Amino acid sequence: MADSSTISLAETLPFPILLVSPAQRVLHANSGAEALLGTGLVGRTLVTVLRQPGLIEAVEAVLAGQGRQQVRLRLGSQGRETQVLVTVAALAEGSLVLTFEDRTAVETAEAMRRDFVANVSHELRTPLTALMGFVETLRGAAKDDPVARDRFLAIMEREAGRMNRLVGDLLSLSRVEAEERRRPTTGTDLGAVLRGAMQALAPLAEARQVQLLREGLTEGLKIPADPDQLTQVFTNLIENAIKYGGSGGEVRISVDKIDYEPVLRRAALRVVVADRGEGIDPIHLPRLTERFYRIDTHRSREQGGTGLGLAIVKHIVLRHRGRMKIESEKGQGSRFLILLPVS
Repeated sequence: MADSSTISLAETLPFPILLVSPAQRVLHANSGAEALLGTGLVGRTLVTVLRQPGLIEAVEAVLAGQGRQQVRLRLGSQGRETQVLVTVAALAEGSLVLTFEDRTAVETAEAMRRDFVANVSHELRTPLTALMGFVETLRGAAKDDPVARDRFLAIMEREAGRMNRLVGDLLSLSRVEAEERRRPTTGTDLGAVLRGAMQALAPLAEARQVQLLREGLTEGLKIPADPDQLTQVFTNLIENAIKYGGSGGEVRISVDKIDYEPVLRRAALRVVVADRGEGIDPIHLPRLTERFYRIDTHRSREQGGTGLGLAIVKHIVLRHRGRMKIESEKGQGSRFLILLPVS
């Protein structure tokens, strides 16, 4: 039986704790351990509570006098995987204490950082390799060939522009994330923002033979917002609709007011950017706002995309305490819905 003072201490600590006998039976499980591992743990052997060979080896090492041990485990429950660091230590009365530290958020953040660095490196390496190759060619075989020189310089300009857009989007994403906790308070006319975005993209729409249509409310659209960031949101969404959904010949931008939006728990304006293009396979929808996620990598790069646009949109909308939803089916076009609180 575990010491009562040890049990009392285990109950006050803010992380899961198991007290285990030298025979490897659970003597006590605090509330955190029951939340993590389930109820009815006391009296059971440790191997039936956690079928983890690495943990059993750590316990046996401590019992053999090898000092405190740590082991990383992946625990699955209710469809969710939890990554924990388990520390096994001996107590004075001969029993063991197992503490569980949830490392899921830390490990996830570290994995995201690694993926981000790898993606940025990959995105920059391709145009840099092209630039270096063309510079070498222009110094050599194409030095006295004006036709080849002009063609290579045009490609170099395109690749340099691609790198410039990528760096710009990275800086923009960094700024948005830094400001995400500071909610905008400036009164902004959403109608003016949409008009500005549509006017800026009118030449692109005309070149792609796409008609931009404005529907719904046009007055009384003042909300607390950062006008520059909202312009960035709708410029990105409308531009994407023209480039990737323009095969349907039109892009509709509509606005309506919701007296009470349950998700935001207040009145909201809903902006929908809809196209009649080829649509998006539903399998891609949950990942569209991930950094560098592309449905068609080659096509995205040909269109000048960096793979960061929708990630920036998502963070800006979250900063405004709004929500974004994407609806699409193959062959049925796509709808990007933005909910923004009125106050």
